[in-house]
Amino acid sequence: MLAAQAILPIFALIVLGYLLGWRQWLTSESAAGLANITFKLFMPTLLFAGIAKASLAEGLSPMLLLAYYLPVLLVFVVVNVLAHWRRGTATPLGLVAAFSNNVLVGIPLIASLMGNDGLLYVFAILVFHSLTLFSLHSFYAAFGSQERVDGRALLKNLANPMIIGLGLGALLNLSGLQVPESLWRAITWLGQAALPCALIVLGASLSRYRLRPTGEAWGVALAKLVLFPALVWWLSGLLPGLNETARSVLVLLAACPSGVNVMAFARSAEDSRSVSAAISLSTLLAAISLPLWMLLVGF
Repeated sequence: MLAAQAILPIFALIVLGYLLGWRQWLTSESAAGLANITFKLFMPTLLFAGIAKASLAEGLSPMLLLAYYLPVLLVFVVVNVLAHWRRGTATPLGLVAAFSNNVLVGIPLIASLMGNDGLLYVFAILVFHSLTLFSLHSFYAAFGSQERVDGRALLKNLANPMIIGLGLGALLNLSGLQVPESLWRAITWLGQAALPCALIVLGASLSRYRLRPTGEAWGVALAKLVLFPALVWWLSGLLPGLNETARSVLVLLAACPSGVNVMAFARSAEDSRSVSAAISLSTLLAAISLPLWMLLVGF
């Protein structure tokens, strides 16, 4: 019952966004504007407010990062080796399989299941998420297809508004300063707009992609939704110092569908088709697989 209560509102808003985009009630320009204010204001404010009130010592465990990012590396390498062997060149498919939609799906899922206690661990993963995976893919693409690594683009991953929101929240937390109640209420209101807007944006963005479930797309989606969380579940059970809440958060983050921003790394028409198909399929299948993972970790 708890799994259904957590997952249904998330996918209901994704479907709503899909319908709005498909029917053009939310045009491409409108969707872009909503995405801008969501990811440059609402979501950074949510992250700022969450980490400002969190217990940082619990979330900054090296074991927490190892339990998540070692499986990230394994999935990234395995999928890329197979895809490279099949196509003979670098592809973004390993990135699709290893890059979870932790912001649009992970945050609302963990917030509804565990509240602020679980979000602390989400924030710890998000600090390194885009920078780690986008850097991995950039170096792999440079090695596999003779592209040049763009150092400035990598550094921009550290300057995006969500990382800035996390950083400012951590500084406020460590400083011990108190925000005036009236200002904090405004911050809270802005943060409350983040999750519904983000899910509608996700649905609207998916409406632009056609679902073509090729064998390749199925393989990438299953690696994302089954192999990745299974590795995190196994490894987090072996490493010391991780409580059950932390372990559950890591597994559910790994079980989230692929992030749509991976589309930015598609360099050819073939890549665009395969990446969009894998992202759409993983999002659709996550409506089935996520509740199963939630039951496995005790919800």
